[in-house]
Amino acid sequence: MRHKVPREIRSVTETLRQAGFEAYLVGGCVRDLLLNRTPKDWDVTTNAKPEQIQALFPETFYTNDFGTVGVVNETDDETLKVVEVTPYRTESTYGDKRRPDSVTFGDSIEEDLARRDFTMNAIAYDESKGHLIDPYKGQKDIEAGILQTVGSPEERFEEDALRLMRALRFVAELDFALDTNTAAAIQGKAANLGHISKERIRDELIRILTSPRPLTALALAARLGILAYIVPDLARSVGVGQNQAHSFDVFEHSLRSVQHAADKGWDLDVRLAALFHDIGKTDARRWSDEKKDWTFHGHEVVSARITKKALNDLHFPRETIERVTKLVRWHMFFSDPDLITLSAVRRMVRNVGEENIWDLLNVRICDRIGTGRPKEQPFRFRKYKAMVEQALRDPISVAMLKTNGNHLMETFHVQPGPRIGWTLNALLEEVLEDPSRNTEEYLDTRTGELLTLSDDELRALGEAGKQKREEKEEEEVGKILQKHHVQ
Repeated sequence: MRHKVPREIRSVTETLRQAGFEAYLVGGCVRDLLLNRTPKDWDVTTNAKPEQIQALFPETFYTNDFGTVGVVNETDDETLKVVEVTPYRTESTYGDKRRPDSVTFGDSIEEDLARRDFTMNAIAYDESKGHLIDPYKGQKDIEAGILQTVGSPEERFEEDALRLMRALRFVAELDFALDTNTAAAIQGKAANLGHISKERIRDELIRILTSPRPLTALALAARLGILAYIVPDLARSVGVGQNQAHSFDVFEHSLRSVQHAADKGWDLDVRLAALFHDIGKTDARRWSDEKKDWTFHGHEVVSARITKKALNDLHFPRETIERVTKLVRWHMFFSDPDLITLSAVRRMVRNVGEENIWDLLNVRICDRIGTGRPKEQPFRFRKYKAMVEQALRDPISVAMLKTNGNHLMETFHVQPGPRIGWTLNALLEEVLEDPSRNTEEYLDTRTGELLTLSDDELRALGEAGKQKREEKEEEEVGKILQKHHVQ
């Protein structure tokens, strides 16, 4: 069966073959083709050496110790712009449990496939013939949705400990199940993850969290003992019971929260905040004899401190650390709907920033779903959203006018006093009736007319304008409340 391969990729493999070399698509792109997914990148393997590969193409780059040549295509499609072409390889021991101590170029595609991590990634495809080379039955595993290693799983994970996390990431991305022997080997080799750089662990964690099924991968990470090498404080939350408001322990609650963020397609920062928002509960938990239940007073403060340290340890960017920590710190703001006021909401907007306030609400939604409550936005939560929208909306006031008191005093030589306020309110009434009047030219002309009126006449117009402003303000708030179904 032939699979559709883009012209830019076929051009690379055909150029190699026309020069007398072998060329196969290999790895993740072949796996994705078999899964009817569009590959995000393309890898080619060949019996040509790096210098021979470079001689065949007008634009290439070669900046690594593993023989991979980047062949640059003229295209605006980023997934096709660079094709990585690598000679067949055989590898030595892995002294640092991450990279081979040395790389030797091989002579056959079979040798190259033997060094790969999982059977689903150890398939080569000759698109010119529609022919698959699949010595480890990777196609069968793909069809069955099973993830297992090429050969001995203990050897594969001993070679490269990052494969421990890659396995869980593939489970999350592809909805595959772990082969029993592969799972057992991950558990047995968990400590090897301690040899891997925090940056590489961070990158795999990001891919897990941005996958469709982070809950599955993180639950496996805990069960197989590698979570302690990713986020130790999260691992400590496994089995930590909560109070009667929760159906799950702290860890499962956190996983269900981040899964909801994934289900909604929310960004990485929201997913991180959903995962970390209760990470401090393990330390904040206290038994209350009065309530006959657990309490977690101040857990959001503890959680924010732990979150900041954990993200720093994983070398996340400073902007991410600050934003996620802020979302975790304030996620409990909406916990007491009977006491919340519009002024308190405005203060919260100042605390987290207008750019973060809606994400804070999204984290709160995740928190609610994580408790086991099925409804995402009950009446009270819709009320919060309406209040936030009110707090963010510019109030209807004379500040909207393209004039002000200082301008009146300078241009019309008006003395400070009530006539300025009456004039501005009278102008506002006219602008509310017809927004096109809100121009400096019109307002100056109308101001000149208004200032010829007596105090009593101007006061009457100003008070009418003030009443119109209040009516308009009430109308706009009503629209917001109706929008969120809280009237």
